[in-house]
Amino acid sequence: SLAPTAITCFTRGLDLRKGTEDVLCPANCPLWQFYVFGDGVYASLSSICGAAIHRGVITNAGGTVRVQTLPGQENYPAVNANGIQSQALARWASSFSVTHTKNTVLEAVGRSVSTARPSTGKRPKKPLDKKAGNKDCKADIAFLIDGSYNIGQRRFNLQKNFVGKVAVMLGIGTEGPHVGVVQASEYPKIEFYLKNFTAAKEVLFAIKELGFRGGNSNTGKALKHTAQKFFSLENGARKGIPKIIVVFLDGWPSDDIEEAGIVAREFGVNVFIVSVAKPTTEELGMVQDISFVDKAVCRNNGFFSYQMPTWFGTTKYVKPLVQKLCSHEQMLCSKTCYNSVNIGFLIDGSSSVGDSNFRLVLEFISNVAKAFEISDIGSKIAAVQFTYEQHAEFSFTDYTTKEKVLSAIRNIRYMSGGTATGEAISFMTRNVFGPMKDGPNKNFLVILTDGQSYDDVRGPAAAAQKAGITVFSVGVAWAPLDDLKDMASEPRESHTFFTREFTGLEQMVPDIIRGICKDFLDSKQ
Repeated sequence: SLAPTAITCFTRGLDLRKGTEDVLCPANCPLWQFYVFGDGVYASLSSICGAAIHRGVITNAGGTVRVQTLPGQENYPAVNANGIQSQALARWASSFSVTHTKNTVLEAVGRSVSTARPSTGKRPKKPLDKKAGNKDCKADIAFLIDGSYNIGQRRFNLQKNFVGKVAVMLGIGTEGPHVGVVQASEYPKIEFYLKNFTAAKEVLFAIKELGFRGGNSNTGKALKHTAQKFFSLENGARKGIPKIIVVFLDGWPSDDIEEAGIVAREFGVNVFIVSVAKPTTEELGMVQDISFVDKAVCRNNGFFSYQMPTWFGTTKYVKPLVQKLCSHEQMLCSKTCYNSVNIGFLIDGSSSVGDSNFRLVLEFISNVAKAFEISDIGSKIAAVQFTYEQHAEFSFTDYTTKEKVLSAIRNIRYMSGGTATGEAISFMTRNVFGPMKDGPNKNFLVILTDGQSYDDVRGPAAAAQKAGITVFSVGVAWAPLDDLKDMASEPRESHTFFTREFTGLEQMVPDIIRGICKDFLDSKQ
């Protein structure tokens, strides 16, 4: 048999070209530097020697290993074996397995090669920090790369190099930034998620392996898809960490990007656009919307747009972009209407409502509350029921999870009595919103009533609005439209809702949520 090929500690499965090959691993490879994905069957970006030690084929004294190339698969598991923790990987294009070679005469030769990396006692210190990454740069980032015919294969490769350099300089690590890649072309393709890799080296491998797709540059479609699908908790997004999409655009998009920008802002995603080779004066006629950059970015304040004249000589652009991505105090879109509002519900418990209709009111409140991210640092919900008296069902600080809030709403008991709406608004402003006055969240009051109030509503509603509370009024059955408009914030048309029947409340849920989000975004512009 042929002599085995000598390889380094870091040679990967994908570096070998033959279907089956015998290789010689050196001794004393630093175990903590191995990247190994899977167990038994390893993703081809794994270190061969790392996989062989993990599998028990050799020890850290080195030796010969037979490597068999295998097709790619999904779900490579994470397993701890022989001092090496392999990592999970959702899928990879090719794999390999490692076994003993039949011929062990060469083991001794393997040892003599081992002096290549003398181990100095100090060595392992730094990489432990390296694993944690740059703790000062907290961000979950999706690089949305251009894979269209606009950019072509050659510039696509230059783009990959640039993204790789940015990824390395960011300082990716378990406690630092996490990144993933989505390729925009005719249809978007999520290449890898935030959870797939937590070290710069692995991300670099993965970027190197990306294939060019071609097709139209439907950047709008890809941006919307990324904003909606990429940042879920199960895909590795972390709570309370800014979400960022960096859109790379060669030329201009083939589709509309404005709506995608709005969706991204609603989802709390900070969109950056890196445009390369802007359209020339002659080309502008072909561009659907000349101000596409301004409409897609998080804020049109200059911070979120970035220009490079060409894909050549881009090294000097790496650091300024990284500095932007790491300034989390500038991520103005991380606050969304879903995670940064206090919503107080003022519920009419008068005798004209009746028990079964009261249940429909509670269902309406639950369905509105469900849309928001309720937590101690997120959105908060409170509820007060009123007749002639006011009963605080629960305050903003009583429950900090969605489950507990929904359970508290279900448990509200119907009071029955008269209707003093004005007094109830004053009670709510003073006792429920009062303690939240200087908090970070925007305050909203949703009033539900089915009839005429016995007292003045205009004065208390004006006082609530003066205290920074946006008021939505929802009337049912006999609620007079004049009262509803007097209570509602400006513009009154979009803050006043009415339905003849209690069953009509259900249809209003999306409009109330949209109204709250619109007011929230307007207040931030």
